[in-house]
Amino acid sequence: MIGLRARVDEVAALGAHCDDIAIGAGGTLLTLATARPGLRVRALVLSGTDTGREIEERHALAALCPDADLEVTVLDVPDGHAPAYWDPIKNALAAFRSTVAPDVVFAPQHDDAHQDHRLLAELVPTVFRDHLVLGYEVLKWETDTPRPTVFHPITSKVAEEKARILLKHYPSQTDHDWFDERAFLGLSRLRGVQCHHPYAEAFVIEKATLTFQGV
Repeated sequence: MIGLRARVDEVAALGAHCDDIAIGAGGTLLTLATARPGLRVRALVLSGTDTGREIEERHALAALCPDADLEVTVLDVPDGHAPAYWDPIKNALAAFRSTVAPDVVFAPQHDDAHQDHRLLAELVPTVFRDHLVLGYEVLKWETDTPRPTVFHPITSKVAEEKARILLKHYPSQTDHDWFDERAFLGLSRLRGVQCHHPYAEAFVIEKATLTFQGV
């Protein structure tokens, strides 16, 4: 197993819906924010503005990014209809891009079965053209679990805290039979097995460059 290390001062996190970012990269955000007080986290979510879902999202991301410089923007794209809003979404992403300078970008993985996630995954690399984009997986009932190529180990404490935060701050989702502690910990444990760690979050990467020390 080969490890790569990078300094992260600013993160951009993008989601189609409130809870996508927390499900896909919550453990990683919690790890980064805890290790680097003052970490800049800029989040953009396509749908949910002025609803209870937006309140859930703000509380959850605040819990996952303790002591971070956190800004959350939630838009009003109708859930399930993102492809019909291609132009507004592309413009919103471009506007968001002009305000951030992230070291890493978290977004949905490109083979996600949900059309809103998939559209966002397709558009992000067209806006963040020179950035490291890590595609996260969103656990749900569709059988679209990817074959990830990048793993971020997290501790058992972080995995458990992520699950606790998800259940506490997204009460609107707890009626889904997949939205429970066992499911979240089970996926984190599986990804941990695949990288020789107790728990992990996994990502899909399409393109990256390497700079070796001293070269």
